[in-house]
Amino acid sequence: MSKILVDTIDTRSGTSNMTIGSSNTSQITLKSGATLTNFPANTPAFHATLSSTQTITNNTFTKLQIDNEIYDTDGCYDNSTNYRFTPTTAGKYFVYGCSMTGGSSGELDFSGSALYKNGSQQTEHFTDFRNNRGGSSNFTFTSIIMDMNGSSDYAELYGRMKVNAGNVNIQGGTNGQTYFGAYKIIGA
Repeated sequence: MSKILVDTIDTRSGTSNMTIGSSNTSQITLKSGATLTNFPANTPAFHATLSSTQTITNNTFTKLQIDNEIYDTDGCYDNSTNYRFTPTTAGKYFVYGCSMTGGSSGELDFSGSALYKNGSQQTEHFTDFRNNRGGSSNFTFTSIIMDMNGSSDYAELYGRMKVNAGNVNIQGGTNGQTYFGAYKIIGA
Protein backbone atom coordinates (compact mmCIF):
# COMPACT_ATOMS: atom_id res chain seq x y z
CA MET A 1 0.00 0.00 0.00
CA SER A 2 1.30 3.45 -0.90
CA LYS A 3 0.82 6.67 1.05
CA ILE A 4 0.48 10.19 -0.37
CA LEU A 5 1.06 13.09 2.03
CA VAL A 6 -0.53 16.38 0.92
CA ASP A 7 -2.40 19.34 2.42
CA THR A 8 -4.78 20.03 -0.48
CA ILE A 9 -6.07 18.05 -3.44
CA ASP A 10 -7.61 20.15 -6.19
CA THR A 11 -8.60 19.74 -9.82
CA ARG A 12 -6.36 21.00 -12.58
CA SER A 13 -7.24 24.21 -14.38
CA GLY A 14 -10.25 23.91 -16.70
CA THR A 15 -11.92 20.98 -14.90
CA SER A 16 -14.51 20.98 -12.16
CA ASN A 17 -15.06 17.28 -11.38
CA MET A 18 -12.81 15.23 -9.13
CA THR A 19 -12.96 11.44 -8.93
CA ILE A 20 -11.62 9.56 -5.95
CA GLY A 21 -10.91 5.95 -6.72
CA SER A 22 -11.62 4.00 -9.87
CA SER A 23 -14.22 1.53 -11.05
CA ASN A 24 -12.51 -0.97 -8.72
CA THR A 25 -13.08 1.19 -5.61
CA SER A 26 -15.91 0.02 -3.38
CA GLN A 27 -15.04 1.76 -0.11
CA ILE A 28 -13.34 4.94 1.07
CA THR A 29 -12.24 4.85 4.71
CA LEU A 30 -11.70 7.86 6.96
CA LYS A 31 -9.77 7.72 10.18
CA SER A 32 -11.82 7.43 13.36
CA GLY A 33 -13.19 10.81 14.40
CA ALA A 34 -12.66 12.42 10.97
CA THR A 35 -15.25 14.96 9.83
CA LEU A 36 -16.51 15.55 6.30
CA THR A 37 -17.54 19.14 5.66
CA ASN A 38 -19.35 21.19 3.02
CA PHE A 39 -22.02 18.59 2.33
CA PRO A 40 -25.61 19.72 1.76
CA ALA A 41 -27.83 19.65 4.83
CA ASN A 42 -31.44 18.55 5.26
CA THR A 43 -32.42 22.15 6.01
CA PRO A 44 -34.55 24.13 6.35
CA ALA A 45 -36.15 21.77 8.84
CA PHE A 46 -38.47 22.00 11.82
CA HIS A 47 -40.45 19.92 14.28
CA ALA A 48 -43.18 21.31 16.53
CA THR A 49 -45.87 19.97 18.85
CA LEU A 50 -49.27 21.12 20.04
CA SER A 51 -48.77 22.48 23.56
CA SER A 52 -52.37 22.12 24.78
CA THR A 53 -55.65 20.57 23.69
CA GLN A 54 -57.36 22.32 20.76
CA THR A 55 -61.14 22.10 20.33
CA ILE A 56 -62.21 21.75 16.69
CA THR A 57 -65.54 21.68 14.84
CA ASN A 58 -67.09 18.24 14.49
CA ASN A 59 -66.51 16.61 11.07
CA THR A 60 -64.64 19.64 9.66
CA PHE A 61 -60.97 19.93 8.70
CA THR A 62 -59.43 22.52 11.02
CA LYS A 63 -55.90 23.95 10.87
CA LEU A 64 -54.00 22.77 13.93
CA GLN A 65 -52.29 25.46 15.97
CA ILE A 66 -48.99 23.66 16.41
CA ASP A 67 -47.24 26.18 18.66
CA ASN A 68 -44.37 24.49 20.52
CA GLU A 69 -41.19 24.49 18.40
CA ILE A 70 -38.78 21.70 19.21
CA TYR A 71 -36.37 22.99 16.54
CA ASP A 72 -36.54 25.33 13.55
CA THR A 73 -33.18 25.46 11.76
CA ASP A 74 -33.85 28.49 9.58
CA GLY A 75 -36.77 30.27 11.27
CA CYS A 76 -39.17 29.11 8.52
CA TYR A 77 -41.96 27.85 10.80
CA ASP A 78 -44.53 30.32 12.16
CA ASN A 79 -45.58 28.90 15.52
CA SER A 80 -47.68 31.86 16.71
CA THR A 81 -49.85 33.31 13.92
CA ASN A 82 -50.35 31.17 10.80
CA TYR A 83 -48.91 27.86 12.05
CA ARG A 84 -47.28 27.17 8.71
CA PHE A 85 -43.91 26.16 7.27
CA THR A 86 -42.63 28.48 4.52
CA PRO A 87 -39.14 27.25 3.55
CA THR A 88 -36.72 29.80 2.08
CA THR A 89 -34.87 27.25 -0.06
CA ALA A 90 -36.47 25.71 -3.13
CA GLY A 91 -36.58 21.92 -3.35
CA LYS A 92 -38.41 18.79 -2.35
CA TYR A 93 -39.44 18.44 1.30
CA PHE A 94 -40.58 15.50 3.36
CA VAL A 95 -43.55 16.92 5.28
CA TYR A 96 -45.24 14.95 8.07
CA GLY A 97 -47.82 15.35 10.80
CA CYS A 98 -49.77 13.44 13.38
CA SER A 99 -52.89 14.31 15.30
CA MET A 100 -54.24 12.59 18.37
CA THR A 101 -57.97 12.97 18.71
CA GLY A 102 -59.83 12.94 21.99
CA GLY A 103 -63.56 12.53 22.34
CA SER A 104 -66.04 10.77 24.54
CA SER A 105 -65.39 7.06 24.97
CA GLY A 106 -67.20 4.90 22.43
CA GLU A 107 -68.43 7.89 20.41
CA LEU A 108 -65.60 8.34 17.86
CA ASP A 109 -66.74 7.70 14.26
CA PHE A 110 -63.48 8.65 12.52
CA SER A 111 -60.40 10.81 12.89
CA GLY A 112 -57.88 12.07 10.38
CA SER A 113 -54.89 14.25 9.59
CA ALA A 114 -54.26 16.13 6.35
CA LEU A 115 -51.38 18.14 4.93
CA TYR A 116 -52.14 21.26 2.90
CA LYS A 117 -49.95 23.20 0.48
CA ASN A 118 -50.85 26.82 -0.18
CA GLY A 119 -54.32 26.23 1.27
CA SER A 120 -55.12 23.11 -0.79
CA GLN A 121 -55.29 19.61 0.63
CA GLN A 122 -52.48 17.35 -0.62
CA THR A 123 -52.97 14.22 1.46
CA GLU A 124 -55.33 12.79 4.05
CA HIS A 125 -55.11 9.74 6.26
CA PHE A 126 -57.88 8.72 8.59
CA THR A 127 -59.15 5.87 10.73
CA ASP A 128 -62.80 4.91 10.37
CA PHE A 129 -64.59 3.52 13.43
CA ARG A 130 -68.20 3.76 12.19
CA ASN A 131 -68.77 -0.01 12.26
CA ASN A 132 -67.26 -0.23 15.74
CA ARG A 133 -67.10 3.18 17.40
CA GLY A 134 -63.67 3.96 18.73
CA GLY A 135 -62.52 4.86 22.17
CA SER A 136 -61.61 8.32 23.32
CA SER A 137 -58.43 8.74 21.28
CA ASN A 138 -56.66 7.76 18.10
CA PHE A 139 -53.36 8.70 16.43
CA THR A 140 -53.46 9.52 12.71
CA PHE A 141 -50.15 10.02 10.88
CA THR A 142 -49.78 11.47 7.39
CA SER A 143 -46.82 12.40 5.21
CA ILE A 144 -46.00 13.53 1.69
CA ILE A 145 -43.13 14.87 -0.40
CA MET A 146 -43.86 18.44 -1.51
CA ASP A 147 -42.12 20.60 -4.09
CA MET A 148 -41.61 24.03 -2.48
CA ASN A 149 -40.49 27.13 -4.43
CA GLY A 150 -38.42 28.64 -1.60
CA SER A 151 -40.37 31.89 -1.42
CA SER A 152 -44.17 31.71 -1.21
CA ASP A 153 -45.10 28.01 -0.93
CA TYR A 154 -46.20 26.91 2.53
CA ALA A 155 -47.38 23.74 4.29
CA GLU A 156 -49.93 23.33 7.08
CA LEU A 157 -51.36 20.48 9.18
CA TYR A 158 -55.11 20.02 9.56
CA GLY A 159 -57.06 17.66 11.78
CA ARG A 160 -60.57 16.26 11.51
CA MET A 161 -62.72 14.03 13.64
CA LYS A 162 -66.35 13.03 13.77
CA VAL A 163 -68.04 12.01 16.98
CA ASN A 164 -71.56 10.78 17.51
CA ALA A 165 -71.71 12.79 20.76
CA GLY A 166 -69.37 14.51 23.18
CA ASN A 167 -66.08 16.40 22.95
CA VAL A 168 -64.23 17.14 19.72
CA ASN A 169 -60.60 17.73 20.68
CA ILE A 170 -57.11 17.39 19.26
CA GLN A 171 -54.83 16.38 22.12
CA GLY A 172 -51.76 18.43 23.00
CA GLY A 173 -49.43 18.60 25.95
CA THR A 174 -46.01 17.64 27.15
CA ASN A 175 -45.93 14.21 25.48
CA GLY A 176 -46.00 15.60 21.93
CA GLN A 177 -48.95 13.46 20.81
CA THR A 178 -49.85 15.93 18.04
CA TYR A 179 -46.94 17.14 15.93
CA PHE A 180 -45.93 18.67 12.60
CA GLY A 181 -42.56 18.82 10.85
CA ALA A 182 -40.64 18.91 7.59
CA TYR A 183 -37.11 18.77 6.18
CA LYS A 184 -35.46 19.31 2.81
CA ILE A 185 -34.50 16.15 0.96
CA ILE A 186 -30.85 16.10 -0.09
CA GLY A 187 -30.24 15.50 -3.78
CA ALA A 188 -33.86 15.72 -4.82
